[in-house]
Amino acid sequence: MTQIDRADTADTADPAGTAENGQDGADTWRTRIHRAIRSGTRPGPWQRGPVLAALALLLGLLMLLHAEIPNRIGHLGSLVETLLPWFGLLVPVLLAGALWRRSAAAAVALVLPVTVWLNLFGGLLGDKSHPGSDLVVVSHNVDAGNPDPAGTARDLAASGADVLALEELTEQATGTYEKGLAKAYPYHTVQGTVGLWSRLPLSDTRPVDVKMDAGPLADTKPADVKMGYNRGLRTTVATDHGPLAVYVVHLGSVRVVPRTGFSTAQRDAGAQALAAAVAADRNERLVLLGDLNGTLDDRAFAGLTEQLHSAQDTAGAGFGFSWPAKFPVARIDQILVRGVQPRSSWVLPATGSDHLPVAAGITW
Repeated sequence: MTQIDRADTADTADPAGTAENGQDGADTWRTRIHRAIRSGTRPGPWQRGPVLAALALLLGLLMLLHAEIPNRIGHLGSLVETLLPWFGLLVPVLLAGALWRRSAAAAVALVLPVTVWLNLFGGLLGDKSHPGSDLVVVSHNVDAGNPDPAGTARDLAASGADVLALEELTEQATGTYEKGLAKAYPYHTVQGTVGLWSRLPLSDTRPVDVKMDAGPLADTKPADVKMGYNRGLRTTVATDHGPLAVYVVHLGSVRVVPRTGFSTAQRDAGAQALAAAVAADRNERLVLLGDLNGTLDDRAFAGLTEQLHSAQDTAGAGFGFSWPAKFPVARIDQILVRGVQPRSSWVLPATGSDHLPVAAGITW
């Protein structure tokens, strides 16, 4: 039998290997310690994404307190209110950031802007229209630069409107509209750059001053000169249910100017004048049609919205954006009512204009 000398075996063991095993063990313990330290100091889901959480809260407060944003500097408040529905698009952006950062704080903070947005605009997401109406009204800014006024007239005549309001009429195009609409609408009136075509008789027609010329020399200008750029009218439509006062208006344009901000002075003056005219109108039933160059979220129209109701808000489906026609982002063309009930409200297909026509069915 062969015997193994244990002493010899022990003498031949590799001391370097023993050292390496010891080093590996030390490295393993160091790694575990480092991992434990990192795990203990790594922010948890409630500590991650503080900037995202702050942005979500600021977004919610911006929408909630939009009426408190001052207009003194560049009409910032009106600009925010004009774009107010679109602030909702920031919610999915912030949500994506919260998910990427795995931030519970940011996700919970988004509850505020979501709740505020739904409170402001959630009612517009459904379809509130109902079938049946006594009168269909349509309003359309036909665009002074419309390349096809004859085609626009044909489209509007086929819309089924009983009362049709047109804004931004030019001297050259007015004859084309009168010719194209004469068969469908035996009654019409044109006052400056706005007009009304009707299947029903009109009476008591007069221009409405929407302060397009409010300078110091305004009172010195002849009436025929002022009428050339008049942008408001009031008439009475004889319906089977009694007289209906109808206003057609085109308020002053607005601009975003780098130096001065959101330029709305002329439009705001017109809105105030129009609100005063509506308040003084004794007719119980009234419809206002036109291009107001602003959304009804804008505080500039508070004087009107306190007296009149939006057909789109009451009986429409969605936001009813009307401008610009190629990619509508705002509803600046309005149908507002008093004393009658909107049954439906919708946007008509595009014509040659940069605005989309808006329509509503109303009943008594």
